[in-house]
Amino acid sequence: MKKISGNKLLVKALKEEGVDTLFGYPGACTIDISDELYKQDFTKVILPRQEVALVHEADAYARSTGKVGVCLVTSGPGATNLVTGLATAYYDSVPLVCFTGQVSRHLIGNDAFQEVDIVGITRSITKYGVTVRNREDLGRILKEAFYIARTGRPGPVLIDLPKDVMGEFGSAEYPETVNIRGYKPNTSVHIGQLKRAIKMLGRAKKPLFLAGGGVIISRANEVFTKLVEKTNIPVVTTVMGRGAIPTNHPLYIGNLGMHMPAIWLSVIVICCFQSELGSMTELPESCIHLHRMHRLYILILIQLQFQKMYR
Repeated sequence: MKKISGNKLLVKALKEEGVDTLFGYPGACTIDISDELYKQDFTKVILPRQEVALVHEADAYARSTGKVGVCLVTSGPGATNLVTGLATAYYDSVPLVCFTGQVSRHLIGNDAFQEVDIVGITRSITKYGVTVRNREDLGRILKEAFYIARTGRPGPVLIDLPKDVMGEFGSAEYPETVNIRGYKPNTSVHIGQLKRAIKMLGRAKKPLFLAGGGVIISRANEVFTKLVEKTNIPVVTTVMGRGAIPTNHPLYIGNLGMHMPAIWLSVIVICCFQSELGSMTELPESCIHLHRMHRLYILILIQLQFQKMYR
């Protein structure tokens, strides 16, 4: 069986995942990856002025195209420069896959030059983060990274690549499927809860849709607009949800937030949709204080992850 280096497998993975644009800044621990990228013409490499700009560029690319934004930076300061961008992508549910260079395995944890525990640093602001310890796991981890980033509630994934692992030769096979035992995103709708929500909407005297960023991320603008027009229910949006419905639409009121007058309505429907209908909506404290909500109000929260409710 033909064997290739980890660097070549990474470049192969980018092509298999359809990554046509990569935002990268070279460094000592990723220079061999850069050499392999130079030899191919499928993935275009964008060279920024620094890593801080790089991750925000990848974020903007993901938001505007609907694809996964991909970053490549070196170890140490190159990796830590990603932190703000990762936090932004995490809280705004933007799919990113960030590859960080790392020193060789025997140097990890020994205060080596430009060695830092970037997985530990970013654990609370990434959907998933891991250091590749074995060459034979590289293909599987790369496949899982893209799958996790784009499925469920989208978010950033960080893959730390030790220099010696990437230099090792191993299988050239790149997995076609993913099977993660502890990660099974729910893509179905609970029909019983949906019917109950529809009945509640039918009984509501003054319903209101609050659309969040999930409608934008999942490209559900058209579907959501049709729903609004069919139900004839007015719409307000969060900052992230602006654009979920045309701003000149007669049923669009404006942004909901600390500077908007309180809307005293009988029913507030927090709208966010999964797959065809959309994704996730945030509930910024400045917008809605659930503990202050009047008893007569009924809150229907359509949420992708139960753990994220009321956060």
